[in-house]
Amino acid sequence: MGLLLVVIMLRGCADNFILFPSTQPENANGAKREMIPFGKGGLEVLTARSPGAVRREPEAFVLCFCGNAGRAEWTASWDAKLWKDKAVEAWTVNYPGYGASTGPARLAMFPGAAIAVYDQMKARAGDRPVFVKGESLGTTLALHVAANRKVAGVILRSPVPLRRLIMGRFGWWNLWLAAVPVAMSVPMELDTPNTAPKVKSPGVFVLTDADEVVPVEYQRMVVDAYGGRKRLIENSANGHNGALKAKAIEELEAGLDWLWQEARREE
Repeated sequence: MGLLLVVIMLRGCADNFILFPSTQPENANGAKREMIPFGKGGLEVLTARSPGAVRREPEAFVLCFCGNAGRAEWTASWDAKLWKDKAVEAWTVNYPGYGASTGPARLAMFPGAAIAVYDQMKARAGDRPVFVKGESLGTTLALHVAANRKVAGVILRSPVPLRRLIMGRFGWWNLWLAAVPVAMSVPMELDTPNTAPKVKSPGVFVLTDADEVVPVEYQRMVVDAYGGRKRLIENSANGHNGALKAKAIEELEAGLDWLWQEARREE
């Protein structure tokens, strides 16, 4: 296994090192499937409405990006329900090569895919606010969108500076001979210390203290680089993929209230 990892890294291919795509059918848990045109194929998006948007039209939209081994089907309903009585429609993306989205699963395709879904969402949203949300790898895409399109607010959980993480956590044992080409193969558009300063929208950050994948000191690199006003939430002792603690959920809901009020103030 160790030798295989060395071979992968020496190829300089961050795709094989970072991405864990899956294409098997998954239960959408009440969310609706849509296909968004992208390149010569399409991107699968799972859409769901908050409890507040069940009987009335959405007053805002949120574009959601999951982690590197995640699927939109697993989180779409949660992404919507989190907004409770606020009338919100959530769009959660299956990346190229994930779910029914056409591939291949390549990091180089992800920035364009994220913008394509945003533009489609914005066309439907019109003048209504659009928020972006990301978890782990998805935070790189949320920040890319926020740096290049108008968003009302940003929600990030376990934000990751991919290049610095690869160099810092995986460079020492190969004297950085393998880590450097892998890190440099991460698209600049996904380099959060580069994109975060360009974002001026208010942001809510959920930091995972006991994160074994993205140690909290790396998460704070993104927080420190962020160009907008921000609120920090600490989710203690739960690991990278662990559920949010009750206190963190309460603080996150308060953070969403703040973003909602800020968006209304900008109207």
